[in-house]
Amino acid sequence: MKKMIQPMKWITLILAIAFTHTINAQTNNTDEKWVLDNYTKTSVSIAMRDGVKLYTTVYAPKENIPTTTFGNSLTHPILLNRTPYTVAPYGEKYNPRLYTSYWINYLRKGYIIVQQDVRGKWMSEGEFVDVRPYNPNKKKNEIDEASDTYDTIDWLVKNTKNNNGNVGVFGISYPGFYSTMAALSNHPALKAVSPQAPVTDWFMGDDFHHNGAFAVMDAFSFYKSFGVPHPKPTKDFTGKPYQITNKDNYDFYLKTGALPNFTKLMGDSIAFWAEVMNHPNYDAWWQQRNVRNAIKNIQPAVLVVGGLYDAEDCYGAWNLYKTFGLQSPNTNARLVMGPWVHGGWARTDGSSLGNVRFGSNTSAYYQNNIEIPFFEEHLNGLTYIKAPPKVQIFYSGSNEWKAYNEWPLKNAIATNYYLNTNGLLSEKISKQATDIKTPKPLALEYISDPAKPVPYTEDVHTARTREYMTDDQRFAARRPDVLVYSTTALNNDVTLAGAITANLKVMISSTDADFVVKVIDVFPEDFKYDSTYYVNGDKPSSYIMGGYQMLVRGEIMRGKYRNSFATPTPFVPNKMETVKFELPDVAHTFKKGHKIMVQIQSSWFPLFDRNPQQYMDIYKAKNEDFKKATIKIIGSGLDCSYISLPIVINR
Repeated sequence: MKKMIQPMKWITLILAIAFTHTINAQTNNTDEKWVLDNYTKTSVSIAMRDGVKLYTTVYAPKENIPTTTFGNSLTHPILLNRTPYTVAPYGEKYNPRLYTSYWINYLRKGYIIVQQDVRGKWMSEGEFVDVRPYNPNKKKNEIDEASDTYDTIDWLVKNTKNNNGNVGVFGISYPGFYSTMAALSNHPALKAVSPQAPVTDWFMGDDFHHNGAFAVMDAFSFYKSFGVPHPKPTKDFTGKPYQITNKDNYDFYLKTGALPNFTKLMGDSIAFWAEVMNHPNYDAWWQQRNVRNAIKNIQPAVLVVGGLYDAEDCYGAWNLYKTFGLQSPNTNARLVMGPWVHGGWARTDGSSLGNVRFGSNTSAYYQNNIEIPFFEEHLNGLTYIKAPPKVQIFYSGSNEWKAYNEWPLKNAIATNYYLNTNGLLSEKISKQATDIKTPKPLALEYISDPAKPVPYTEDVHTARTREYMTDDQRFAARRPDVLVYSTTALNNDVTLAGAITANLKVMISSTDADFVVKVIDVFPEDFKYDSTYYVNGDKPSSYIMGGYQMLVRGEIMRGKYRNSFATPTPFVPNKMETVKFELPDVAHTFKKGHKIMVQIQSSWFPLFDRNPQQYMDIYKAKNEDFKKATIKIIGSGLDCSYISLPIVINR
């Protein structure tokens, strides 16, 4: 009987999936027809204060349709999205996002949806400047992205028929940066802003640098196409990604070698790449591009959104929200973090990532219960029976949403877990490390070889994956250049909420090195998901989850910046020094029976460029500059290295 039942289960599941796809297609067709029947599209060029015109598309409800369609309202709020990625299609056709994404819910409520090509991109005039610095003291016709937003909003409320005078701005990633800039405009009509996965600080933690280490794979693949200048308005995309012919990004980036070789491939037309190569340290040029410096006295309500497993802008979401609390405490600021990849709340159902599942459609929950009500409250006057919490966080591991009115949490206590030389990760320094009398501190060591850097993922890929953020780390644990520390099986659940701090006592044989710290959830050997679990919605997962080493959070630190990101200093070979840095916040529960693991290595390739392991300007390095180094992590006595975990204490 069992042999007959199992095939029937698969047939039922396959038919269910096919039916779902059919229903989705029918829904999209119905929504498309509804949008075309009920909305008009108008394209205009809005003049900024310096005379430059920005191409803007306005999707507005038709005036002759029944008002009951939009809740009996005769006027409508405006929702603005500013983007460097084009408002296409240009001409009469409508943007499919209006009816194939959750944006349809805004249209059903009668929102006026506005999209704009930012200055110097696509059909807009002017010069494009990457993460253009905010100018708090603009004079006359001086501009920045905040003033462009102000001028756009001012034109829209004065010239768009039947608007109710309330404007919201939202956007993901680079448009998240423009959303933050919108908040700085403080236009009186701007009532609500949602920076989502916002580009915030490209040196410290977003996209192209983490703690000074250069994210070569993302930067090169992105700027080879995005960075192509648009000297005149254009509907045509002129940039092309670099074609990796061997389909193996690890092999390609390794063989290409030192960063000047990538500069040759990039060519001399990509201005921002050249600027990055000439600003290796966190100097004034980079600090001007740290959006957090401008967060002061923000008037509109703010909803910051991010993904726990965002490979690009996880840092920005956490730290932008914290900045509001420190520098603009009177702002009505909220934070949402879910188990999402970059923009996953708008592009996926958020039920799984790679081999790890989260148990529900977390994206639909966010869209229907958080984002849409946020704009409804501030743009349409929705009144809550009970005020929403300031912070809503999804905890992986336990797979549950939790609400707070603060972040960081006061009951998340920094608890030191020591990296003992016997490989034990413990709240105590092991007896072995304290009893042995020796003139030298005990340490575990490895040889870091730039010719054979530690890969960021086990598989072969052409482009950087998003799934690596929860990937199985067993492949790395087997390498001799990766140190592994683990607790014993946990007797109780352990929940982390907040930033992790690595405090490493190190000795290296060279004058520079990188340090990668990974915090990992080790599943029990008998762990398995339910057999009906599907990956990507269309095929069962056969991956062996028993003993899975789930990456919860990883981060890199370029050693020469251990004392200052603006003023690097070399190591003294074989002298003990401290390398201390933060990993971006986590929200994760290690379940009873699981283990907490820490892995330490000195390369994470090709996520980040290789360190020559000699103190120098790495952007000017040559292939022959890369040398092996012996790395020691001290694990004894008062100098025992440790990881500080923000453990939630239930009181």
